[in-house]
Amino acid sequence: MMSIMKPTRNLLFALCPMLVLGFLYYSSGKLHLHVWGQKPQPEAETVVSVGHVVGSVFDKQGFLMKLDGKLPPELEYKYGNLSEGACKPGYVAAKMTAIYPKFVKPASMFLDQNFKRLKNVNNYLPPFGFKTQENIIEVILSATKDYGLSPELNSLPCRRCVIVGNGGILSNKSLGSRIDEYDIIVRLNEAPVSGFDKDVGSKTTMRITYPEGAIQNPSRYEKDSLFVFSAFKPQDFRWLRQMIFKDNQRGVDGFWKSVAQQVPREPSEMRILNPFFIQEASFRFIGLPHNNGLMGKGNIPTLGAVAITMALHNCDEVAVAGFGYDMSTPHAPLHYYEKVKMSAIKESWTHNISKEKEFLRKLVKAGVITDLTNGILAPPGI
Repeated sequence: MMSIMKPTRNLLFALCPMLVLGFLYYSSGKLHLHVWGQKPQPEAETVVSVGHVVGSVFDKQGFLMKLDGKLPPELEYKYGNLSEGACKPGYVAAKMTAIYPKFVKPASMFLDQNFKRLKNVNNYLPPFGFKTQENIIEVILSATKDYGLSPELNSLPCRRCVIVGNGGILSNKSLGSRIDEYDIIVRLNEAPVSGFDKDVGSKTTMRITYPEGAIQNPSRYEKDSLFVFSAFKPQDFRWLRQMIFKDNQRGVDGFWKSVAQQVPREPSEMRILNPFFIQEASFRFIGLPHNNGLMGKGNIPTLGAVAITMALHNCDEVAVAGFGYDMSTPHAPLHYYEKVKMSAIKESWTHNISKEKEFLRKLVKAGVITDLTNGILAPPGI
């Protein structure tokens, strides 16, 4: 009996190291092996081969370190066989998932009457959620009654979207006709169209803004566009309620500048942007400080980054124009429609422009979005 057990035991001793090595091999994409004495970096996923570290696969936000933008062969075949110029259904989501595996496409553009079921945002205060504002949101939604795009846009099998930023880089590019070719044209805050249509286009599907950024002159609003409200603080919702019900402003406490006294839109033409996009852009995509889920120094994305995040979830192809602040040229125009210089943005308390640009560079480099003005990847001084 002893002579039989001894070889068996020896065999087990020989197999154990092999089993351990096999486990390490098949788990290499999940494990993090660290050099002795170094602090672990759990945010960055590491590829490990037996005995040594090969290199990080994902950065701290969860994006691939190597951004080649390649799709799985079956999707490359699918999109490669479409006729030239045809809209590519699901293309942005496929590209985004290829470089950010945690991406989940479903996320509604606007709040509707089921907004309390949105688990990602119902536990956050504005701007990252709507906690404490549920009652006033219900009142607003009962007045607007509509919670989506037009029936025509909703019925499109494939939607091309362009986010038109306000950057001075748009000047003298003559991109207006190209911008107007998109199905959904998103504009931000008070950036004007009239008088600048050669460079920025003449059509507007929606204008995303907040109280301090809204157009104050009613005559400057475009016809047939949605007024999309993005809240950054509780009093913003009270302002929207006054705009919808045509109430007089009851003071300006809590606003950092003057706000519009009226919005020339019917309630059915007003929407509330899903605050999930602010949360996702800030904490997941850009990696700004969480600050216990409260608005603080340097943890608010620009409205442009929020609009792009919204488009990643709701459009099949996404382009941007007017993005790419170049901080090395302080005397360049900040916006295409005014003389404020680039240096003014350095005074921003809430934004982190450099980290935000890193996020946008990832999207452009991987081919997730198209930059019509070529400002995001441009080297400093260009």
